[in-house]
Amino acid sequence: MKFRLLLAVLLAVLCTLFILDLVLGSVRIPPAEIFAILTGRPGSQRSWHTIVMLFRLPKALTAVGAGAGLAVSGLMMQTLFRNPLAGPSVLGICSGASLGVALVVMGGGAGRFSSRLIENLGTFGNLGLVLAAVAGAGLVLAVILVAARFVSNIMTLLIVGLLGGYALNSIVSVLIHFSRPEIIQAYLAWSFGNFGNVTWKEMAIFLPVCTLFGGGCLLLGKPLNGLLLGETYARSMGLDYLKTRLLVIGLTAVLVGVITAYCGPIAFIGIAVPHLARATTSTSDHRHLLPATAIAGAAIALVADLLAQLPGQAAVLPLNAVTALIGSPVIIWFILKRQRSRRGFF
Repeated sequence: MKFRLLLAVLLAVLCTLFILDLVLGSVRIPPAEIFAILTGRPGSQRSWHTIVMLFRLPKALTAVGAGAGLAVSGLMMQTLFRNPLAGPSVLGICSGASLGVALVVMGGGAGRFSSRLIENLGTFGNLGLVLAAVAGAGLVLAVILVAARFVSNIMTLLIVGLLGGYALNSIVSVLIHFSRPEIIQAYLAWSFGNFGNVTWKEMAIFLPVCTLFGGGCLLLGKPLNGLLLGETYARSMGLDYLKTRLLVIGLTAVLVGVITAYCGPIAFIGIAVPHLARATTSTSDHRHLLPATAIAGAAIALVADLLAQLPGQAAVLPLNAVTALIGSPVIIWFILKRQRSRRGFF
C-alpha cells in the first residue's frame, strides 16, 4: 500500500513536470491554453498551437521516453555487473552507440547539411543510424560481459569500461578530423544532447521502441532479483542465468542505441537515477525499483529539459551540461554515504 502511494506521488510529479515543459520556454503559454490545444480545441493564438504541437509536445514525449529508458538501463547494468557505479555512459555503452552514429554520418551517410543529424540522412539513413547505434552499444556490452568473466573486482571492470569508452571516443575524434566542416558541426551539436531532435515522423520509431523495450524491462523484476544475489543462488532458484543476461543485454543495447541515435549521448541519468529510486523506495526489490526508476528517470529528464531551455530566454543550454549538474551531486552523495557506512557512521 505504501509503495502504491509513493508510485501515485511520483506519477503526479511526472504529470506536473510534463505540463510545465509544455508551458515554459522562450514563449510562456498559459496552462489553460495547453489543455485546450491538447484536447483539440483551437487556442487563442495560432502560433501557440504550432509551438505546442510541433515542438514542445514531441520534445516532452521524447524526454519521458529517453529518461525512463536510460534510467531503467542503468539500473539493469548496475544489477547485472553488481556495480553501483555502472551505467550506459560510464561503461562505454553510450560511446559505442556514438561510434556507430559517427561511422554512418562521417562515413558518407550525410547528404544536405542541417543542424539536425537525422534530417541529413533521410528515411533509410535514419533507420541505418539507429541500427548502427544499437550495434555499437551491443558490441560494447558484449565485450564488457566477456571481460567480467575474467575480472572479479568491480572497480577493475569499471576502469575497463571507462578506458574502452576513451578508446572509442578516440576513434570518433579521428573520424571528425577527416570529415567535412558542416558534418562536424552537425555531429558536435548532436553530441551535446537534445530532446528536441525527434519530430512526429521520427516519433513513429522512437516512442514505440522505448515503450516496447522499456515495458519488457519492467517485466524482469524477479529475474533481476536473482541476478542481484549472484550466479550460484540464481541457478539454485531455477533461473536461466545465461538467458537472463542475454535478455538484459539485448534490451539495454536497443534502448541505449535508439535513445543515443535520436537524442545524442545523454550522460548521468542512467547512473544517478537508480540511486535516487533506491533512496526513495528504500528497497532493493526490482519489482518495485523498476517502475519507480522509470518514472523518476522520466521526471529528471523533464527537469533537465526545463533547465536547458532557460524559460523566458531564447538561448538553450547543452542538455549534457544540465544532466551533469543534476547527476554529479547524486553520485558524489552516494560515494560519500557508502564510505561512511563502511566506517560505521551509518
